[in-house]
Amino acid sequence: MNICSFWVSSMKIPFHGCRFSRPFFSLSSSSRNRIMTIQSSSSSTSSASISTESKEKKKENLPWLIVGLGNPGKKYAATRHNVGFEMVDAIAEAEGISMNTVSFKALFGKGLIGDVPVILAKQQTFMNSSGESVGAIVSYYKIPLKQVLVIFDDLDLPFAKLRLLSKGGHGGHNGMKSVINHFKGNTGFPRLRIGIGRPPGKMDPVAFVLRTFTKQEREELSFTLQDGIEALRILLLEGFDKSATFVNSAKKMEQTG
Repeated sequence: MNICSFWVSSMKIPFHGCRFSRPFFSLSSSSRNRIMTIQSSSSSTSSASISTESKEKKKENLPWLIVGLGNPGKKYAATRHNVGFEMVDAIAEAEGISMNTVSFKALFGKGLIGDVPVILAKQQTFMNSSGESVGAIVSYYKIPLKQVLVIFDDLDLPFAKLRLLSKGGHGGHNGMKSVINHFKGNTGFPRLRIGIGRPPGKMDPVAFVLRTFTKQEREELSFTLQDGIEALRILLLEGFDKSATFVNSAKKMEQTG
């Protein structure tokens, strides 16, 4: 039997063993154009997806800036106005981050907390000009404001209590006022307030914030700093809401009261 006697279905077209001058089928020009359009569209969509993912990944890799406000120099080192510095020092020690770089009018160090890149900073301008340093760091590293945590002392918060907020005004704090001014009035960045209590009697608040802590206050403050370290870890690794719950819950406030 001739090999060309093999037929496909009821159509008398030899399946193999025979030569054909043309293929079984051909596409019309309109069909080919449709396929090419679909392929091109698919390729464009894929490229756009890769580009978006790349941008998101790049954004995720931007560091957090953790900045504590205070005044430079030994004269102010242990004063109430410098608890922001003390919190950053405590974080640096706990996380093994060396703070030996001086730039942008700040003393700072880079490292990781978990797998999150961070910059720890203590501005070396005086408190009232804090924004000069903080603004320069944010601008240079292109850090989103939602990833800038500013830590500072608060006269209106009971001593040794913490309060974490996602945004807000300066509350009369000159360091925060300077930071907000250098952020062009934008207040949408997180801040960790550390209570230093109110001045006794009719003492001038300016004089009070430059006072050192008593021995008992220093012991109590050490627990607050440890809570602050834990709050930061939760913030970076689990998100703002969980950290705010940890810091601001009634139970926590009672523990520190």
